[in-house]
Amino acid sequence: MDVNQPKQEHLLALKVMRLTKPTLFTNVPVTCEERDLPGDLFNQLMKEDPSTVKGAETLMLGEMLTLPQNFGNIFLGETFSSYISVHNDSNQVVKDILVKADLQTSSQRLNLSASSAAVAELKPDCCIDDVIHHEVKEIGTHILVCAVSYTTQAGEKMYFRKFFKFQVLKPLDVKTKFYNAETDEVFLEAQIQNITTSPMFMEKVSLEPSIMYNVAELNTVNKAGESISTFGSRTYLQPMDTRQYLYCLKPKQEFAEKAGVIKGVTVIGKLDIVWKTNLGERGRLQTSQLQRMAPGYGDVRLSLETIPDTVNLEEPFDITCKITNCSSERTMDLILEMCNTNSIHWCGVSGRQLGKLHPSSSLHLALTLLSSVQGLQSVSGLRLTDTFLKRTYEYDDIAQVCVVSSEVKEES
Repeated sequence: MDVNQPKQEHLLALKVMRLTKPTLFTNVPVTCEERDLPGDLFNQLMKEDPSTVKGAETLMLGEMLTLPQNFGNIFLGETFSSYISVHNDSNQVVKDILVKADLQTSSQRLNLSASSAAVAELKPDCCIDDVIHHEVKEIGTHILVCAVSYTTQAGEKMYFRKFFKFQVLKPLDVKTKFYNAETDEVFLEAQIQNITTSPMFMEKVSLEPSIMYNVAELNTVNKAGESISTFGSRTYLQPMDTRQYLYCLKPKQEFAEKAGVIKGVTVIGKLDIVWKTNLGERGRLQTSQLQRMAPGYGDVRLSLETIPDTVNLEEPFDITCKITNCSSERTMDLILEMCNTNSIHWCGVSGRQLGKLHPSSSLHLALTLLSSVQGLQSVSGLRLTDTFLKRTYEYDDIAQVCVVSSEVKEES
């Protein structure tokens, strides 16, 4: 065999084009003042240019649309669509044509072909067309592998492949922060940054809670009975801009009563983000399950159920405490001691027996106190002692209350 023999050309031609939304045509306006040498020539040429906006010829943005010239940028969460065409460039009838399209990622190889059946024959100047779609779920290098096999009139089996390499980029940077409230509520702050080079229309940013929580979005304000977005009516996110979304998660009633269950819950839910870019090109991302650091309450948890915001100086006021046995195995026998501070004075008997508290159960306790100092005062000085283990739990700075003179409060 002669190694210098030219390679046989194929009878079929393969063409691949990515299907994306078109872009608005832009041009560079060239103009000058009438007193310059060209006079009104440049202005007249721009007026005659069909791509310019009539009456606003000096604007770079035109009225025409431009079809994509290359694969362009593909972002995670978008749908990759491509048009594949196999054309018979020869004067022969080709038989048993099989077109296969695979997408190779860093972790898997996916078959995107709509049909795996071969076409019986393809006449000259005819073509086989296919459109493939794939929702991009991985970042990094992707390779579209298009393979074509067929049989010539002479019975010779032919085969060729083409590779189209492109990068999938990350469109958004998502950061989350958790705040654990004393009432078992969890506040989630989600910071979303647009790290692409074009603006985004944020269609939806929602939190899908785990089975133990209900969620309330805190991204709207109520004006005249109507909910208005805190971001305004136009929810565009410019390149490199960051937006913060806030959510409040409350335990469902059936789980809120089980202190030990809520205490150890770390899985909160996942964010669902939907956006649109150029001419309505849609993208969607779902985060993995968001996890928080479970708060450590120890064996006994003391939380406030009710407390007034403002109280009068040297006048008694009531608070309601909730005491929870966070142990899942051990019963406690508790004694409550109330220790006065420089500003807070407790009313009632200190050292009283609260009785036995079974595992994962709670009791509500009404207490009375007063403040001898004006200003913002911290409620402190509660002590719980477990007589079984001879262990004392101290609770300071459990809440704050604003103390004002009674005269000031009456004037207001």
